[in-house]
Amino acid sequence: MSSLRCLVVDDHDGFRATARRLLESIGWTVVGEAPDGAGAIAAVGKLHPDVVLLDVGLPDLDGFAVAQRLATGDGPAVVLISSRDRSAYGTRIASSPAIGFIAKGDLDEGSLSTLMAGRAR
Repeated sequence: MSSLRCLVVDDHDGFRATARRLLESIGWTVVGEAPDGAGAIAAVGKLHPDVVLLDVGLPDLDGFAVAQRLATGDGPAVVLISSRDRSAYGTRIASSPAIGFIAKGDLDEGSLSTLMAGRAR
């Protein structure tokens, strides 16, 4: 997978560190981290990542609201993540501007490659 610039957004320090290690191990560059939705929106404006790995359950705005605010023609691809299963969100994932969803337990190179390949089409 080609090198992509990624912002990791999650309110848990430990998960952000784990995600950073995974992303860097597959050749992505983690340009920043944010612990909440407001921080994510500000960081996207400053850092211009290609991809935002975005937790649904944030302390201020939920990931769906953040994804909506980031949905611009030249905005980053948004991948929603959660410790909950996809089924917990009903149709909200499909109706969001995110390119997809990955349960945190399933986050790996294969799941990211599949989503990014779908975006390139």
